[in-house]
Amino acid sequence: MKPIEMENVQNWLDAFTNKQVYIHVETTNGAYASHFDDKAYNVGAYVRNVQITFQQAKIVGDGNAHRVGLKTDNGWIYAEGLTDWVIHEESKLLLAGHDREGKLMVALQISETPFDY
Repeated sequence: MKPIEMENVQNWLDAFTNKQVYIHVETTNGAYASHFDDKAYNVGAYVRNVQITFQQAKIVGDGNAHRVGLKTDNGWIYAEGLTDWVIHEESKLLLAGHDREGKLMVALQISETPFDY
């Protein structure tokens, strides 16, 4: 993965607009957060291979961390804290946010085909 390039990511988001796509959204502070800090809570969310169609997509950010929002008929899906991106298998947009140690904090992935398990 490489640091987010807003213009390139926006172009990919635009390419998926008004198409039925599969998304993967994941957030985590680490499954064992409470093992390292007894006052910490383990938190996370995981959604995979949900089909949606979005009419608008936007990336915003300050150069360090970015937010991507996808506007659907019924509301918004967004991921915040994204730092890196890559195109996988020539057609899957993978966005991720990593902490200072390189650990995954958030992921947003978009594809016209389902993601493998």
